[in-house]
Amino acid sequence: MFLPDISNVVNSAVATENQLRATFTNAGQGHVFQYFDTLSSEGKASLLAQLADIDVDRCNRIFAKATSPQTCSNSIEPLPADSFSSTINPSEVDSIKDWRATGLKLIAEGKVAVILLAGGQGTRLGSSAPKGCYDINLPSHKSLFQLQAERILSIQRIARNAYPESQGTGIIPWYVMTSGPTRAATECFFKDNNFFGLLEENVMFFNQGVLPAFGMDGKILMEDKGVLATAPDGNGGIYKALKREGVLADLGRRAIPFVHAYCVDNCLVKVADPVFIGYCVAKKANCGAKVVPKQRASEPVGVVCLRNNKFAVVEYSEIPLELSNQLNADGKTLTYNAANIANHFYTTEFLNSIDEMEQTLEFHVAKKKIKHIDMKTGELVIPTTNNGIKLELFIFDVFPFVERMAVLETARKEEFSPLKNASGCKDGDSPETSRADILAQHKRFIEAAGGTAIGDVELSPLLTYDGEGLESLDGVTVKGPLVVSHL
Repeated sequence: MFLPDISNVVNSAVATENQLRATFTNAGQGHVFQYFDTLSSEGKASLLAQLADIDVDRCNRIFAKATSPQTCSNSIEPLPADSFSSTINPSEVDSIKDWRATGLKLIAEGKVAVILLAGGQGTRLGSSAPKGCYDINLPSHKSLFQLQAERILSIQRIARNAYPESQGTGIIPWYVMTSGPTRAATECFFKDNNFFGLLEENVMFFNQGVLPAFGMDGKILMEDKGVLATAPDGNGGIYKALKREGVLADLGRRAIPFVHAYCVDNCLVKVADPVFIGYCVAKKANCGAKVVPKQRASEPVGVVCLRNNKFAVVEYSEIPLELSNQLNADGKTLTYNAANIANHFYTTEFLNSIDEMEQTLEFHVAKKKIKHIDMKTGELVIPTTNNGIKLELFIFDVFPFVERMAVLETARKEEFSPLKNASGCKDGDSPETSRADILAQHKRFIEAAGGTAIGDVELSPLLTYDGEGLESLDGVTVKGPLVVSHL
């Protein structure tokens, strides 16, 4: 029986400790080892493993850049006409058909993948499970994950039927971004539900990144004597994670040039939307954003527009009131009307290039109350006021680096119903509004086919992706509560 040389193991551990001590000390963060010698063997190994995963020089650089005085500019302009189109515009009907055909052909050829941002927990919803597991109380009681998985299955089928001669796989790989707290529960949920009919080999889980939390002085905070205080690096951390976790490599292996990315909490999302994909490809865009019209000038949403002659999402608080209220020549629509819904298109080539931009991306400062160990006394401090800084990157922070941007406006009632708040919240964006929006859409689908829906009638995504294939409902009255899975 082979036994490892214990002396080699010990020497290796000492070398790792010494190397990390030197790295963090040289970076001005040597205090993370202050209580190292008091830790158990397991505690020491755990801290060393955590430190080994952190590029401390990068973290220092991000902190310094994010907290340095910023020169603010108010150079805000509308989107260029050639980068914007709308599915709401009746004149675009023929173009929409062409975009859809292009998107379906690309899906049939196996050239489209989907990335899901699903790192959040359902804490605000009163659930400890990942948000994608949430049941918004549809008649079927399907989770958000299941609804989206079935939309993938549906659009795959539609694409294959539209292009049976295609030699491609017709498969849409699904890359699910989780976080440390949600990874295990998400994987278990998928396995317990047999991946909702998808092949396991085409579903890949990867973790969102984390960054240390800092004190106001730039020193990394310790959550415990052997644990750094950390926080997710924002949904913009996806770009670093795609490379670190092997997603970009897998996209390369599968030779997939186009990617659709979206957030899990939008119950109306058209996963791998062929219209959006076809539009962005027709525009030869390397990045695209789907938007919806603002509900009103004062709606607190970010707007896709130009800032300093570059594409950007400008937060509502950053746009002067006169610009928020500015109308187009028609005197009806807002000039700054493209509400951001975190629904994006990318070429894989562009995603591979983002790593080169990393040093110039602008991280955002969030001042928080962060529990930490007092490094002088070793006591736990539970602050009552903001004492620390968490740094995060937003997914749209790459927009200023985009050379060819494509923005597609779509109808809010058809494509955007976010789940943010707990049941009964007066501000909406709750399980009740999500449920109502899906059922209202399905009622419109039935009525467009010539049928009548009475009560809560839910159409399975496996039956229809976007209201197609319901011709047999012409003249039929459907009464709920009911889940229609086949005709």
